Amino acid sequence: MSTAELLRGRGPAGLPPAMPLNFAALQLPASPNAVLLAPPGLTTQRHITLPLLPVSPEAAWAALRMLGEGEPRCWKLAEWPELRQVQWVVRSRLANFPDIVVGQAVPLVGGAGIFLYSRSLIGYSDFGTNRRRMLAWRARLEDALRTR
Repeated sequence: MSTAELLRGRGPAGLPPAMPLNFAALQLPASPNAVLLAPPGLTTQRHITLPLLPVSPEAAWAALRMLGEGEPRCWKLAEWPELRQVQWVVRSRLANFPDIVVGQAVPLVGGAGIFLYSRSLIGYSDFGTNRRRMLAWRARLEDALRTR
């Protein structure tokens, strides 16, 4: 898929088909335009730690599925309920650059863990956009689970 095709698309148009992500095999790129949030001890990749959530995996999944709702220029690409995994595309306001965001809820002893991964499809640097997004989505997820 060419860069031009990725930029011309609106919403999910022009993107390759969504596929589930295997977080256990995830290898982050060397570029600074990808950010991973993960439970402690579940990855050796560089990441921002997202502590164990004292809720059931089902409650974590329900909150996770809603994270993209109401986000500007954000569309759900796919979800795999059997994996408790969901995927979105978020496009930049000015240049329509597509970023892919993947979230997954996993059962852990004492609660649930959440993986959130945001990456740019185009370019080397994103000027911190994916990191800011992941921190904001983390806060919204924690708020959603606190109100349950």
